[in-house]
Amino acid sequence: MKRHIYLEDIPLDEAQAALTAVLQSHNLWQPLEMEMVPVTAANGRVTAEAIFANISSPHYHAGAMDGYAVRAQDTHGATETNPLRLPLVEGTARAINTGHALPPWANAVIMIEHTQLVEVEGAPAIEIRASVPPWHHVRPMGEDMVATELVLPANHKLRPVDLGALAGSGHAVIPVYRRPRVAIIPTGSELVAAETACPEPVEGGVTNGISPGQIIEYNSIVLAAQIENWGGIPTRWPIVPDDFEAIKTAVSQAAQNHDLILINAGSSAGSEDYTAHVVKALGQLIVHGVAVRPGHPVIMGMIEIGDSRLETDEQSPVSNLQSPVPIIGVPGYPVSAALTGEIFVEPLLARWQGQPAYEPPTLEATLTRKLASPTGDDDFVRVAVGKVGGNVMATPLSRGAGVITSLVRADGIVRIPRFSEGADAGSPVTVHLYRTPREIEKTIVVIGSHDLTLDLLAQFLAEKEGAWRLASANVGSLGGLVALRRGEAHLGGSHLLDPETGVYNESYIRRYLPNQEIALVTLVGREQGWIVSPGNPKNLADWADAANPDVQIVNRQRGAGTRVLFDYELSQRGIAPEQVRGYEREEYTHLAVAAAVASGVADAGVGIRAAARALALDFVPLAHEQYQLVIPKAYFESELLRPLLDLLHDDGFKTAVSALPGYDVHPMGQVTFLTT
Repeated sequence: MKRHIYLEDIPLDEAQAALTAVLQSHNLWQPLEMEMVPVTAANGRVTAEAIFANISSPHYHAGAMDGYAVRAQDTHGATETNPLRLPLVEGTARAINTGHALPPWANAVIMIEHTQLVEVEGAPAIEIRASVPPWHHVRPMGEDMVATELVLPANHKLRPVDLGALAGSGHAVIPVYRRPRVAIIPTGSELVAAETACPEPVEGGVTNGISPGQIIEYNSIVLAAQIENWGGIPTRWPIVPDDFEAIKTAVSQAAQNHDLILINAGSSAGSEDYTAHVVKALGQLIVHGVAVRPGHPVIMGMIEIGDSRLETDEQSPVSNLQSPVPIIGVPGYPVSAALTGEIFVEPLLARWQGQPAYEPPTLEATLTRKLASPTGDDDFVRVAVGKVGGNVMATPLSRGAGVITSLVRADGIVRIPRFSEGADAGSPVTVHLYRTPREIEKTIVVIGSHDLTLDLLAQFLAEKEGAWRLASANVGSLGGLVALRRGEAHLGGSHLLDPETGVYNESYIRRYLPNQEIALVTLVGREQGWIVSPGNPKNLADWADAANPDVQIVNRQRGAGTRVLFDYELSQRGIAPEQVRGYEREEYTHLAVAAAVASGVADAGVGIRAAARALALDFVPLAHEQYQLVIPKAYFESELLRPLLDLLHDDGFKTAVSALPGYDVHPMGQVTFLTT
């Protein structure tokens, strides 16, 4: 088949307008048809028409307290010094419980606590010491709702309290818009279903159901969950291989009983990208390529089908569906797929349910790092957000379209408009939040060196404190000190060795954080050494082995404490960087170094023992060091950091860290105060 190049690469707003115009031309840019559902199953649904009360609530005059029903005029004159006695006879006073109907002759209720049982001429009576006004402690008929009164308007998303109001006003079933049915078709011969790829966890975290070149398919899981959250009914299709006829058949089948089709992957212009061809073969290709990053190769079209869609089985009946069916080609990279759902799918599903597109809460923040964006694209940048001092800071996360963990860690999205070429560090930006402003207030921001114990800190904070979060960015020890100097973080992780004194961190703190009071808190002692393949096939034993021409290494980034240590040890042995194969290849975490070794990209890299163990690699110890938290004193004494600092003296946390290989928790929690 002839390779298909992008039909056009149009701006985001034009792409959205093009899809909307075609949907409007087919009467598809409107809510779906109405259906009746039990009020007990209507939570989260949207009313398809206004709903009026069938009965009043309450539909009778009801007692609002336990006590006695009376006529208010009979209580006039009762005081503390002149109590009044009312006989317990019909027409004068009668016992009543909360919610019971008021006798037709009564118009008030006296609380039982304000009465005393007595006898009058041998008959029971109540004594009262205060008069009551008419309708005292009475719920009059229609106090809540009156029959024919509007209970809820059309296009209202139902909440739990709404269900009570509907039932109370006499409705057992209610009219709501039908939920959109969305088919999700993953394509790719390299894909393996998540349900079968890793049936059991195995030692070392290595999967046992997948081979090199195979990819676990999870985009359909993400898209299905998004659709459920947005009120739709998703259908995850089995994986379809990269074959034009197979994909065409799957799309044709899905079009029979779904309102929308999402076809995942195959939307670019490669030799095995068939989505655009399928759309053109079955209907109309509207858009191929949108100027947005990530998510550039989006496809939009309409699939023409006949009326056979209406002949569905009884298990999943769909009636009165309209033809044709819109289809969206979702890019294969996971971040692109998720953002395509937010940008294009959610507004459509909202429209079909009589709702406006979701507008997330926003927060004004200061950008911590320079962002360079493609000139002609709208750039959706994932950021971590925290309030440091009185300023809200937004730190960009990994921008790779394949890094779904960047969305997991993201607190929000910063949208850089096309033609702006990015934004400078220190620029004000608007963050479209994934979290609430309250969560941002409780976020502890850590920027600096990577260590596995930071993940444990985040875990224990979440388990023990609930409201507190730990957001970390791995930029190296020196990068963390710079971030502290700029006021971008509450604390930083650091393990910078001073080659002249052999003392960790203090000289660097004095240099990078002048005129400040700093609390230097020891988190752990740990081992550094060579991370090598099982069996240490290159027989590495010392720092000098870095210069072995048969050894390919992977390095840490400039400014990382491990890089400082490595450079120091090389200089002590007279080894120039040019003598080390792979010196220029950099990774930002110990686990990334271990992954490079495990994948065969490198023979070795310097890192911590725990990272080697995590990927079932061997480890050659070379040095012991202290990993410390650098905390400005103002934050050290703040309530925000108190739960984190308390964890350093928690036996459960220490036990968890001790279980990681190569860690020493004996110095944990030791504090040194520095005045720079």
